[in-house]
Amino acid sequence: MLRRRIGATLGWHTAAAERAAGSRADHMRIIAGELGGRRIVAPPGDGTRPTSERVREALFGILGDPPPGARVLDLFAGSGALALEALSRGAGSAVLVDASRAAARVARANILTLGVQDRAQVWTMPALRALRRLEATAQTSADAAPFSWVFIDPPYREVDLAARALDALAGGALLAPAGVVAVEHDRRREPPAPARGAVEKATVRRYGDTAISIYRVSNR
Repeated sequence: MLRRRIGATLGWHTAAAERAAGSRADHMRIIAGELGGRRIVAPPGDGTRPTSERVREALFGILGDPPPGARVLDLFAGSGALALEALSRGAGSAVLVDASRAAARVARANILTLGVQDRAQVWTMPALRALRRLEATAQTSADAAPFSWVFIDPPYREVDLAARALDALAGGALLAPAGVVAVEHDRRREPPAPARGAVEKATVRRYGDTAISIYRVSNR
């Protein structure tokens, strides 16, 4: 009976995610970890471009396992697939940010589907505003843990947003000492290096038309 109730609850949350995404919801799956194989849905319309499963798998192959208790920030989160994959692989908590109300609804529904609502929160606001709020909190609260991983995945045509987010992060207040920033972008439009200091580019990997630039906290 308990198993039947749990199955019914999971089915209800999955249906809720599909309703949030619309009648033509595209399904994706969590690749690995405790939630591996579970399905989530993408936001409706052409305004959001979900990270393909191939690119997601390659990205987490580069990152490896998250540090114990890692805090993750997913900017331009869309479905939340990157943050949810990180949670599945052992990250402690995640903040998902998207300015689109439709995307935020889907991300919240996916969080409920996977049962990680105690470890993830969704902010419906522009990424740069979220970074300013997070930095203000970091400066005033000793309890605001820095982020071990930050994902930046703006629309490909808006590479300047990635550059501005990198500049905001380069101050270092939001990043853990071994923090990593992963930027997904069009392989033909690489974001410029941050204008200031705490992060430096480590590598760029290309997968078809998609590229991922990895930045790490500088030891200099």
